[in-house]
Amino acid sequence: MRLVVDLNKCQGYAQCAFLAPDVFVMHGEESLIYNPRVEQEQREHVARAVAACPVRAITVDGLDAPGAVPAGSAGESPDGR
Repeated sequence: MRLVVDLNKCQGYAQCAFLAPDVFVMHGEESLIYNPRVEQEQREHVARAVAACPVRAITVDGLDAPGAVPAGSAGESPDGR
């Protein structure tokens, strides 16, 4: 997987660093350091970090495993029934 953080959008809320500390690290109070090449073992942690970012600054290529069913599409309609 390859991830990119838009550092112009990032506001330093550090939710990513809390949820995926092996990938994201805060340097000081506002500076984010991250590894753009993520191992598959970190997929779940990275997915949670992406979802938790309040400004949607994180994008990931290859987050979904091949053949994986997107969340919420396993026989459910969009309204949850």
